[in-house]
Amino acid sequence: MRIAPRKVRLVADSIRGKSVREAERLLKFMVQKSAVPVLKLVRSAVANTKNNFNVGPEKLFVKSITVDKGPVLKRIMPRARGSASPIHKHTSHISITLEEK
Repeated sequence: MRIAPRKVRLVADSIRGKSVREAERLLKFMVQKSAVPVLKLVRSAVANTKNNFNVGPEKLFVKSITVDKGPVLKRIMPRARGSASPIHKHTSHISITLEEK
């Protein structure tokens, strides 16, 4: 995901250990930009458990969610007198583990 890990960890920390329903409710009303992709990730994980293990979302909770650093996209910004300064666009890798109560 093209958002810095530091910003995504704020959202991830707020849903760790919560039930899936409560996590979805929290993520819907968060103002952070990273809340929408994390909500999509939670819904995808719930759909996978329902399809693969036949477990409903009411029995699941977020056991762990980790946000790791991804590759950095390096760009340059033109500056005064023909020079350039670096721009680092950080990315994130998010992993989520759901478990049955």
